[in-house]
Amino acid sequence: MIHNPAISPFFRSILFILAACAGAAGFQPQAMAETDMREPLAAIRVPEEAPIPSSALEQRLIQEGLVDVRAMDPDIRVDLKYAQADNFMGMNVYGDLQGAYLRPQAARKLVKANQILRERHPDLCILVVDALRPRSIQHKMWKIVAGTPMQPYVANPHYGSMHNFGAAVDVTLYNVKTDERLDMGTPIDFFGPMAQPRLEARHSREGKLSERQVENRLILRNTMRAAGWHMLNIEWWHFNAFPRDYIRRTYTIIE
Repeated sequence: MIHNPAISPFFRSILFILAACAGAAGFQPQAMAETDMREPLAAIRVPEEAPIPSSALEQRLIQEGLVDVRAMDPDIRVDLKYAQADNFMGMNVYGDLQGAYLRPQAARKLVKANQILRERHPDLCILVVDALRPRSIQHKMWKIVAGTPMQPYVANPHYGSMHNFGAAVDVTLYNVKTDERLDMGTPIDFFGPMAQPRLEARHSREGKLSERQVENRLILRNTMRAAGWHMLNIEWWHFNAFPRDYIRRTYTIIE
């Protein structure tokens, strides 16, 4: 990140968040068990109701070894934020990409997280709002925002983000009984201090986050960490399947 003294402290905090989502800063790695790297991938059972790839892009991703998470667990909900206009860019930039694709071991970790969640909270399930983002789409997003006030909101495709490797997810919790998302205090992609887990205690004391909102975040965080995911301390919704250095060393960016 380039330091510019003319940038306000709040805007610098936004840039810091974005850099972290790109895998550059703020990542707090957990101790990674050897099974994360050495355990052989279990056979993937594809249920009868598994989604069928609907586009040439999704077919290519499968050919390259990526896995649609709902092919492994149809109980996982998927609603890709950038495959619709309800995002900070105001448009669908994912085109025909509608499924949540991940590297197989990352997908297996997400299935494990959903199983843990359903055991602890039967009415809840994981809702994925972003998973693999091919770098071709990252370039598209970059072109849309380059030279505009929105440019800081998109990671430079030259460096890529953990999403470009197929080893990161943006997730929240969904109540299947009430058919609604749980209240986390901020929307996903809220670029402000209230999105940061490291500041939750302060915001709770100040009444900016309710007890229920913090509890919902803890349910999500504890579930994902129990399944081996690694959190960011500045975004409640973002999790990496492995430490950042391991991801870059082990996988290639999906173009």
